[in-house]
Amino acid sequence: MDPLFDFTGKVALVTGGSRGLGYQMVKAFAERGADVIVASRKLENCETVADEMRALGRKALAVSAHVGRWDECDRLIEEAYAAFGRVDILVNNAGMSPAMPSHEVTEKLFDSVVNLNFKGPFRLASQVAKRMYDAGSGSIINVSSSGSMMPLPNTVPYGSSKAALNAMSKSLAWEYAPHVRVNTLSPGAFRTDIVQAWPDKGQGPIPIPRGHAAEPEEILTAALFLASPASINVTGSLVRCDGGQH
Repeated sequence: MDPLFDFTGKVALVTGGSRGLGYQMVKAFAERGADVIVASRKLENCETVADEMRALGRKALAVSAHVGRWDECDRLIEEAYAAFGRVDILVNNAGMSPAMPSHEVTEKLFDSVVNLNFKGPFRLASQVAKRMYDAGSGSIINVSSSGSMMPLPNTVPYGSSKAALNAMSKSLAWEYAPHVRVNTLSPGAFRTDIVQAWPDKGQGPIPIPRGHAAEPEEILTAALFLASPASINVTGSLVRCDGGQH
């Protein structure tokens, strides 16, 4: 195994880890030696993924948590540290992106989007960063979106909350340096289950240099890079994995 991508002895916590990009990252860390914490709202889905990682010979913890709520973020952290005693890699991947004309957005929906995309990730990142700092090392990856940098209609709360996530990463990178690295990973169009809402189900061409949406596993090299010693001199950065969208 390449020593730069050997996660043996490390513990990775991934929110939204039971499907899509989160699942791919959980699997990639486990395949390279990490023990994992799989968090999402549906415990059954988390347990299915955790069982798969255990079959690889890894320790795995499944946790049901709505990470848009601070009390559940705190419980997730406590369960993770109770089980493993440490978290070396935190991936704030859970999020939601409802499409709707701005004048139709209700306060409840607005709060739900901001809570899941920004409020919860702030709580998790800030609390875990302090523990990582005290332990002497750690890497936090906040999963944003190309929508945070390219204004689009009908997704204003989503794009705005992800833009806040981008700013948060830079601030936390300064605050918990030099022991903790905090970076943003910005995906573009990926063929996860979200494409079922697209007219062409994600199979057609799109106007980006690459020409089409990416497969979920194509997020992995970027995530592994940011989590590993290969990116030791990278913090406060935004890494785009969007096929050249901008």
